[in-house]
Amino acid sequence: MDLDQYIRFLMALVFVVALIMVVAWVMRRVGMAGGTVRGRARQRRLSVVEALPIDAKRRLILVRRDDREHLILLSANGDLLVDSAPAAGFDAALAGAVPAAPTSPGGEPR
Repeated sequence: MDLDQYIRFLMALVFVVALIMVVAWVMRRVGMAGGTVRGRARQRRLSVVEALPIDAKRRLILVRRDDREHLILLSANGDLLVDSAPAAGFDAALAGAVPAAPTSPGGEPR
């Protein structure tokens, strides 16, 4: 074999490996990465409600487990549970924490 054929073979190999890496990167960015557990016909107790990339190294994930939602910050330095609330939503949890404006007996605000 000539040196020309070895160079073409090496270039084709590098191209194929680079193409595989690009496709894997695109699939991860789109969210089609593996890691899903395939169960039978049973109801799932765990689901990812929403994922929001903050920057290249950090991501916020909203996870629903049974009747609770957990907001988790994932980063290269470690994971952090930011908040946990009932699955009815964070709005309901915040509404219970903020007192309503006092009203008069007629229903008008004081």
